[in-house]
Amino acid sequence: MALLALWAFFIQLCISSPIPRPEISLVEWSKVKRSESGSLMGGVNFPDPCIVQYGSYWYAFATRTVGSGIHIQVAQSSDFDSWSLVYDDDGSQKDALPDLPPWVDSSSPNTWAPDVIQIDGQFVMYFSATSSSDSSKHCIGAATATSVTGPYTPISSSALICPLSQGGAIDASGYYDQATGNRYITYKIDGNSIGYGGACGNDVAPYVSTAIQLQQVSASDGVTLQGNASEILDNVGASDQGIVEAPSLVKSGSYYILFFSSGCFTQSTYTVNYATATSVTGPYTRAASPLFSTGTDGLTAPGGMDVFSDGEHMLFHAKAAGSVRALYNAVVRIDGGVVTA
Repeated sequence: MALLALWAFFIQLCISSPIPRPEISLVEWSKVKRSESGSLMGGVNFPDPCIVQYGSYWYAFATRTVGSGIHIQVAQSSDFDSWSLVYDDDGSQKDALPDLPPWVDSSSPNTWAPDVIQIDGQFVMYFSATSSSDSSKHCIGAATATSVTGPYTPISSSALICPLSQGGAIDASGYYDQATGNRYITYKIDGNSIGYGGACGNDVAPYVSTAIQLQQVSASDGVTLQGNASEILDNVGASDQGIVEAPSLVKSGSYYILFFSSGCFTQSTYTVNYATATSVTGPYTRAASPLFSTGTDGLTAPGGMDVFSDGEHMLFHAKAAGSVRALYNAVVRIDGGVVTA
């Protein structure tokens, strides 16, 4: 009887005691919390990437590689994780913008920071290039194609946005507001080109404006300007090294999220940052700290990001070997205007 009583006691103890949950180590938790990965494509140079989804593929477009004749690079992925450069049938690397318009200084075009959007059955590319009127400054142009990878054909012999007296313009990015049906381009006034020196040309006071602008365009073509541009963010001086750039705008719930980079892209101070507003025109309030900065999971100088319209899929670059700016990706989450990755 004593043995049976003891056995019954142990059975009752097991039933009433909770089963312990396995603990997640700090290393495992960091893998759950952080979502960025890279460098992708073997660490090839792929700066200032933009992202677009078409069919069952993701596509990315990027700044030219110095020393290359390619004006705009293209990469693709079927799963957002494994990326590869796109090549032509003859084995040469694909150039999405092979022919440049007359407003571009063809001797040194410096084609930068493309962005591609889809409007019905057509694709529109915004790009920055050196102005033939002033080779020290960039302007923004547009080109169209019927295939997502191009070739893209410039829409005009003139630049789309070209405020040379303010330093020119770069980093155009398209945004469609589904709530209102309005379409916009965000871009940066390139005050660096007329700054007073230092990091990326604008790290010496008095700091020149590098304002991020919001320009409404026709919802039907994405290139016909509607009214005047308005300023939605600017650098705050020394803490930004006089620079904010690379805007990418999305909406989540009642919040507009403006992703941007601050600091000089050649230095460790470069960041992926964001600001929020309840109106597309602002005012925008900066997050308390960057989303990605040097030291975040081993990253160096992350920036030049683009976020897909779903508000989740992000591409950006970060420094790899030497001066290479390699491709990285991340899945971000937006909750009540707070972004995590």
